[in-house]
Amino acid sequence: MAEKPSIPKGTRDFLPEEMIRRNYIFDTIKKHFKRFAYVPIETPSMENLSTLTGKYGEEGDRLIFKILNSGDYLKKANKEALENLDSVKLTSSISEKALRYDLTVPFARFVVQHQNEIQFPFKRYQIQPVWRADRPQHGRYREFYQCDADVIGSDSLRYDIEMISLIDEVLSDLDLRDFTIKINNRKILAGIAEVMGISSQIIDYTVAIDKLDKIGEDGVLKELESKNMPEKVFSMTQELFALKGMESMLMLLNKWFKNSDLGKKGLEEISFVIDGASKAELRNAKVSLDITLARGLNYYTGSIYEVVSNEVKMGSIVGGGRYDDLTGVFGLKDVSGIGISFGAERIYDILLELDRFPEMSKEGVQLLFVNFGEVEAQYCEILLRKVRREGIHAELYPDNAKMQKQMKYAHANSVSWVAMIGEDEIKNQRISLKNMLSGDQEEVDLDLMIQKIQSR
Repeated sequence: MAEKPSIPKGTRDFLPEEMIRRNYIFDTIKKHFKRFAYVPIETPSMENLSTLTGKYGEEGDRLIFKILNSGDYLKKANKEALENLDSVKLTSSISEKALRYDLTVPFARFVVQHQNEIQFPFKRYQIQPVWRADRPQHGRYREFYQCDADVIGSDSLRYDIEMISLIDEVLSDLDLRDFTIKINNRKILAGIAEVMGISSQIIDYTVAIDKLDKIGEDGVLKELESKNMPEKVFSMTQELFALKGMESMLMLLNKWFKNSDLGKKGLEEISFVIDGASKAELRNAKVSLDITLARGLNYYTGSIYEVVSNEVKMGSIVGGGRYDDLTGVFGLKDVSGIGISFGAERIYDILLELDRFPEMSKEGVQLLFVNFGEVEAQYCEILLRKVRREGIHAELYPDNAKMQKQMKYAHANSVSWVAMIGEDEIKNQRISLKNMLSGDQEEVDLDLMIQKIQSR
């Protein structure tokens, strides 16, 4: 018995209608990337495992999809690790490559490798799939596309403000009407850790508070307790969680950071960005300071962003931030960068739920020529070439099948117009053209048919 076909969990097939909608999202994002003067690059789907490991924190490293070495991969396996079931040591001996986890770390590798071929500051965009060995759930997949825009080679905070404007333009153009850009600064988080006396545990702290939306205040405090945090961490964290409004947050932090130069620097940067955003004439975005926002990726050093829709409950749909020395791990020190990533999959789900996708019929088959026989089909092929050169999406039904079957095909493929050309139409150089939406039918010549289809 044949095995029932399936695909791995967390991956998906996309039907034509879905692809048309996805391409609408990608094309809209790409349009604004170009308008903001970003240029395209691509990197391989796989990277050396050493390139990716250690850049995303302990949790991120666990989610990297490793690729087994080619051939007899066990031949060079660490025998001791194999016997002791030590997966960490075993993996390093049987896997040298991995599927990319995101586009940012490969971009940093790209910049270092091609530093003599690009001009700084370098503004790039990249739209490609990434892979994460995560637990699949609504809005979370193991294979998904990221749409990234990064600037590297400048520490100007004006690029931080530009990212906010870019987010607003893209999402507004996609007809998202109510969304919040949450912002924070990793220097503020480092300052908080400093005044709490837990600078050496800052990663544990930021990872915990970043989960506030998922596990709630009690869950965060419980996780902090498991990390043996000092007692004052709990009272100060509760004080943070109780704050409402940007002004009260800034007042408390100014009080805490009297003796923290790093915290003061973070407040100075976030104030500049917030002020710049307030003058940016944003279309639909609300900008909100969120002190609990940490983003789990270890390479962020300055501004960090997450965007959530206020119309549909979903995880973040855009994320990003500033990284001051990500290229340093590859040998190019002190090169600052900032970037954002649009989650096309979640944006798709939101637009679908809100019924905000525009009419997509023009992307499909606009015109179908009915096949009445060999003579008629040869005549239609001449017209078919002409209408395609006019930019019309058209095809000829391949067989002289019954009319009912050909019309069923037209309905199933959402064809907008059907052209019927028999012996009389060929003689008179006319076309019986049927509007499949209204059901109206009329005789036209080729030029009028093209005009009618292009005007819809």
